[in-house]
Amino acid sequence: MADAKPILFSIPVQRAFSDALAAGLIARFADGALGLAEGLILLPSNRARSAVQAAFVRAGGDGLLMPRLVVIGDADLDEEVALALDAIDEDAPLPQAIDPLRRRLMLTALIEKYNPAGEEAITGAAAFQLAEGLGRVIDQLHYEEVAPARLGDIEAALGDLAGHWQASWQRLRLLVEHWPAALKRAGMIDRAERRNRLLDRVAAGWRAAPPERFVVAAGITTAAPAIARLLRTVADMARGMVVLPGLDLDMAEPEWDALGPVVADPEGPARPLETHPQYHLKLLLGRMGVARGEVRTWDATTDFDGPAARASFVSLLFAPAAYTARWQQEKDLAAGIAGLSGAVFADDGQEAQGIALMMRAAIETPGRTAALVTPDRALAERVASALTRWGIAVDDSAGRPLAQLPPGTLLLGLAELAARFDPVRLLTVLGHPLVRGGADRLAWLDQVRRLDLLLREPGLTPGWDGVSVRLALLAADDKAHGHRAAVQLSDWWSELVEGLGAHLAPLAAGTAVPPATLLAALQAGLGWLTGDAVWAGPAGRQLAELFDRWTLAKGDGPALVAPTDFPAMLADLLGGESVRPPYGGHPRLFIWGLLEARLQRADVMILGGLDEGRWPQAVSPDPWLAPGIRRLLGLAAPERQQGMAAHDFAGALAAGKVVVTRAQRSGGDPAVASRFWLRLSALAGELPEARISGQSVTGLAALLDVPTGDPLPTSRPSVAPPAEARPDAISVTGVDQLARDPFAFYAAKILRLSALDPLSQGPDAKWFGTRLHKLLEDWQRAGMTEAALDAELAGLAADPALDALARAFWLPRIVPSLRWAAERVWAEREERWPVASEVKGAMVVDGIRLHGKADRIDQLADGSLAIVDYKSGAAPSGSAAAAGLDNQLGLLGLLAEAGQVDGLDAAPVGALEYWSLKRDRAKGEEGKIAPTHGGRRDLKTAAEAVERAAEALADLTARFLLGQEPFVPGDAGRRYTDFDQLMRRDEWFGRDDGGAA
Repeated sequence: MADAKPILFSIPVQRAFSDALAAGLIARFADGALGLAEGLILLPSNRARSAVQAAFVRAGGDGLLMPRLVVIGDADLDEEVALALDAIDEDAPLPQAIDPLRRRLMLTALIEKYNPAGEEAITGAAAFQLAEGLGRVIDQLHYEEVAPARLGDIEAALGDLAGHWQASWQRLRLLVEHWPAALKRAGMIDRAERRNRLLDRVAAGWRAAPPERFVVAAGITTAAPAIARLLRTVADMARGMVVLPGLDLDMAEPEWDALGPVVADPEGPARPLETHPQYHLKLLLGRMGVARGEVRTWDATTDFDGPAARASFVSLLFAPAAYTARWQQEKDLAAGIAGLSGAVFADDGQEAQGIALMMRAAIETPGRTAALVTPDRALAERVASALTRWGIAVDDSAGRPLAQLPPGTLLLGLAELAARFDPVRLLTVLGHPLVRGGADRLAWLDQVRRLDLLLREPGLTPGWDGVSVRLALLAADDKAHGHRAAVQLSDWWSELVEGLGAHLAPLAAGTAVPPATLLAALQAGLGWLTGDAVWAGPAGRQLAELFDRWTLAKGDGPALVAPTDFPAMLADLLGGESVRPPYGGHPRLFIWGLLEARLQRADVMILGGLDEGRWPQAVSPDPWLAPGIRRLLGLAAPERQQGMAAHDFAGALAAGKVVVTRAQRSGGDPAVASRFWLRLSALAGELPEARISGQSVTGLAALLDVPTGDPLPTSRPSVAPPAEARPDAISVTGVDQLARDPFAFYAAKILRLSALDPLSQGPDAKWFGTRLHKLLEDWQRAGMTEAALDAELAGLAADPALDALARAFWLPRIVPSLRWAAERVWAEREERWPVASEVKGAMVVDGIRLHGKADRIDQLADGSLAIVDYKSGAAPSGSAAAAGLDNQLGLLGLLAEAGQVDGLDAAPVGALEYWSLKRDRAKGEEGKIAPTHGGRRDLKTAAEAVERAAEALADLTARFLLGQEPFVPGDAGRRYTDFDQLMRRDEWFGRDDGGAA
């Protein structure tokens, strides 16, 4: 066998690899009923095994006995490699491979424990994230068979590196030195090391005693030394062969040499062209000790192959930069680009719609298949969602991250809620689809909606206790509106706190606890919320398995974890767990990632997401090793992944009917065309536009959600409800709203609509105003002394409802203004003195009940009254009162003069004043008193202001409340903006007379 010529084949890039492989093997070995069944095929991944199985079924029918298919690739290595031996050496069993999660936890503990001198310690979520990268570095050292001792040999080369790289290097050396001892204590070895040992055991066994059955290594492109040795062993066997995918046997020798050396020489001037789609195959051949000329072309063809001219076109497309001058020498590329078309969409949303349209159109032809190939998982999810418009379910074989599926989102939401109480997180968890499924869910959601309204009230004290206190106050007030619902909600909330709150207590404490405690608390919380629903289905089972694996790793990993770090750790972990759907999607439509698409074809291949950073994906920097250090160690450059992506693109592009797509904007930002797209455009020019039944795909995608016909915008609303629907009572502030914006009055007082406050917000202007009014009321009731003021200000500073922003900006500004107001009261005690605060009044005027509440009423020295309204912002202008737009104080004066204010006798009104608790920069004072009358104002006295307000009330009530005048929006300067959407403002404003009203 040593003198035999190695047997290697390459299936040309335009041929469908799996089908050509199956056809060729059937022709060679299917000489009897068991001819194929005696063979063994080594494949790179479980997905490749599925593709080859399907190809054998297509080629040989149901009665075919297939060869044994064994996976030996990096990602899916398991015990099948050992079972591939005819006899297993039971006397020297290999140690078990450590579970990936357990290893990550152990590496996290090492990162936290071992810290180079002078460097800050790395703990918590940061250590957990770095542990993933450290694990990849260790695996790469195993793959490339770089001994840890090599790390010390290149110490002298670190002098030119930046300080952070040197610090990372020192930390890496420290960890790599301690890692073998940690593995030995666990009685396990790294998965990559075990793979190398298994592959070497298989290779040694076959060299010593070649199997009698035929052995084929197919589709394997990984150039790891252990795999290269096994492939060389297979190629040297009498009944063995290696079949490579898409090796370019027609590339000119100078171009092949331009790809660079296959033996690493860090000191040499030439660096390999690792971004080229053929480099990793050249590296594999070099490590196998095989020249490209020794590789033969696989002769089998199938109905799924692309045009023969596509192979030379793809080779020309990816010519090294120094040889792209050949592009100008090519006269006719028509045969090479036959069947190719392109589509450039406005954004990635339209791209998904267009791809879905093409896939739907493909299956209208009986038997035709279509596949989307993309590394962009967001695009894949959008396309799958878009296809549901037509009731088409499609399997995304790359799966979805567990963090995006219902069990994962519930777990992450619960962990975040436990780490820090937040109304948004709380409602997200309580309203989750998995929570309280079954007959009780509707009742549960009713309480969640009531809680939603409660949590939107500004100034709620943060935390579980703050909600409990607010509910207790509402439930205790038997005169409050909705008292019964408040009691029910309070009981429901108490049950929630006793159940879920108790389970999450270990996390809510805020102190670092063992990870097992955190997991147990979350597991108990999930069980309380959902029962067994969270563990059901593929995603639920995978989450349960993750919990089990972490539980089995008890004792490994960090001793303590802060609850605030745990959500980030879980998100990182769940984001790396992919849940693949069960079978059940459309049998002729597929969504493939790059791994899935390597060895299989569809009738229509749609290559989506050809923007830079999407395909090829952006290179993630290695946090542990600088690029120069990687070269010195002989590790692959991160750019080699882009070369693999280019090889995947070349294989998919060589199919018969191909559509390439990209978006001009992605994620709302401008996108740059992929380097593959730019090469394709430079070589082939503008590709024919993709079409469906003669219509442009881009045009169809843009119009898919646009209603047919011309738009029909509405006119400015003019609502005239019947008399019985018009209110017979109005507040003094409602009069101002009716004067400024009748439509807003209609929406608020007749339709009883109001804008919802946002969730998870700090105190807003409404809360600030209410809190200041209460402070001044309490101060007035306490005697208006300086000591009482100090006590009230201390209470304000200690109010738990104030968030950090309010304490930093609002509180330092408002305290001087409050002291200014108190000093004005004290300074004028001889001329006036407050006699009432937050006092209500009401009377009937022309059959309409007028009611209101005064912030403060002072009695002047002449016995008349001064009505004061506090403003936390700017006060209305004096001209507004004269124009009948600001009537609040005048109408309160009308009530006071009529003796209709609680606790006060009728008396003339001598002053109507707004006290603005806002610094007056012009006068350098901390506040400002703005009367509605006097000075240069049109209204000279308080009596005139009261009379003008009474006139405005009579006019407005006669027109809108007693009459039939329609309610229309106010003009742009007066309108209340809460109801812009209700009035459909954007449709009519600025057209005809719409903007003039």
